[in-house]
Amino acid sequence: MLKIVIAGGFGVGKTTFVRAVSEIEPLTTEEYLTQASAPTDNLHGVEAKDTTTVAFDFGRFSLDVPLPLELFLFGTPGQDRFVDLWYDLSHGAIGAAILADTRRLEASFTAISFFERISLPFIVAVNQFDGAHRYPEADIRDALNLPAPIPVLHCDARAATSVAGVLITLVDHALTQPTTSTTHAHTTLQDAQ
Repeated sequence: MLKIVIAGGFGVGKTTFVRAVSEIEPLTTEEYLTQASAPTDNLHGVEAKDTTTVAFDFGRFSLDVPLPLELFLFGTPGQDRFVDLWYDLSHGAIGAAILADTRRLEASFTAISFFERISLPFIVAVNQFDGAHRYPEADIRDALNLPAPIPVLHCDARAATSVAGVLITLVDHALTQPTTSTTHAHTTLQDAQ
């Protein structure tokens, strides 16, 4: 069993990502946006959004690469005011998938800085929103100032096969990084063999 964090800015598709692959009915903490949140929840670029995650999303997904793995997916709330909760959600995780939206790439900066600061391996998955410009991976890497070892890929958070590809890439990346958080996961996988 491996814990995975799904992070990113407000409205980048984290809840949709978890729902797309979860083998159980996902637990979500979606609440309607209200006038009271208007000063803090900028809807620029996501004007149709009417709900937001206020605690976390949870789902489960199984992989068989090369051993059977059960992934526990924890989606974070996207607003900066919830970053303190990210510490709790990241505890015991082997890595994070940061979703990005090219229409609002700056919304990814907080998540990238957070996972760099806590030294948790992460990848960046650009969610391909309808009507959003498609940029080459190198341009996105430059815009986010990401070093070469961090994978950057494109995905459709609505499509289970696309999300599964992101999760496989993340697990592969996380388990090859020499960090404290992956040491337990390596031990667990070696014990399973």
